[in-house]
Amino acid sequence: MFKKTLYIFFIIFFYISPSLSSDSIYIFAKIDDNIITNLDIKKEGEYLKSLNKNLIQLDDDRIFNIAKNSLINEIIKKKELEKFVDLSLDHPGIKAYLKNLYTQLNLNNEAEYENYLLNKKYYSIDEIKQKLKIEILWNELIYNRYINQVKIDENLLVKKIQNQENKTKKEYSLSEIIFEKKKNQELEAIIKKIKLSIEQIGFYNTANVYSISESAKLGGKIGWVDEKSLSENIIQELNRLEEQQYSKVMKIGNNFLILKIEEIRFNKIKIDQKEELNKMIVYETNKQLNQFSRIFFNKSKINYSINEK
Repeated sequence: MFKKTLYIFFIIFFYISPSLSSDSIYIFAKIDDNIITNLDIKKEGEYLKSLNKNLIQLDDDRIFNIAKNSLINEIIKKKELEKFVDLSLDHPGIKAYLKNLYTQLNLNNEAEYENYLLNKKYYSIDEIKQKLKIEILWNELIYNRYINQVKIDENLLVKKIQNQENKTKKEYSLSEIIFEKKKNQELEAIIKKIKLSIEQIGFYNTANVYSISESAKLGGKIGWVDEKSLSENIIQELNRLEEQQYSKVMKIGNNFLILKIEEIRFNKIKIDQKEELNKMIVYETNKQLNQFSRIFFNKSKINYSINEK
């Protein structure tokens, strides 16, 4: 009985505390029995800014909402994972992911990253590792659940490779915004809102705000992509664009895509057919698994009670 009373007091305290002082801690979202406070959101915002420096160009309210949604998604992923795996166990993949984080910050090792986190005063190194573990295990769950549903036409890919031989290869450095349309929304209204956002705060920050892709945390950046890895309709659209321009809205499955060309480069093709085929298979596999990930997440999300302030 005491514990229950204490829990109720805790909830009431957090709801009334904003009026007490500007430094109060209060609840902004609740997912089943998990709460997200303003302090949690502030910490997540600082973490996301370390992943994507473009976020600092956004106003505090936008960063706040991005961080809140990031935490909601993380909690849902964690709850789903707990049905299948023991999250208390170490994961061998964390070390590589962690190294990728601190090298992006021009740090040399984990110790330097830990000092960096201490100075920033948001997440501890152990909290970062836990966040990375959730992402890694989520990707593994999606892989194990859907890999048998991935369809790759290797003959078609081989033909693409053969057509590349003795030619110049065109590659794009791309960024993306992938968004969805809900039943009660007008597509044209969403497109107008996104285009206005691009004009006002730029493509990368708009990706942070509106994109449902995993690349959103990085401002939508997906890096260099071989033209031949893309579908014909995307190639046709990109061919009419120049660097720093973005595409019209294209439908992909149940979602919609806008691509921005960062750079275009041409390289004389020296093809190792086996290596090139493997690259194309990996790219296509990841693309399909990302689609399955969004589908599975959205199906999982409806099973949870989400209350936002």
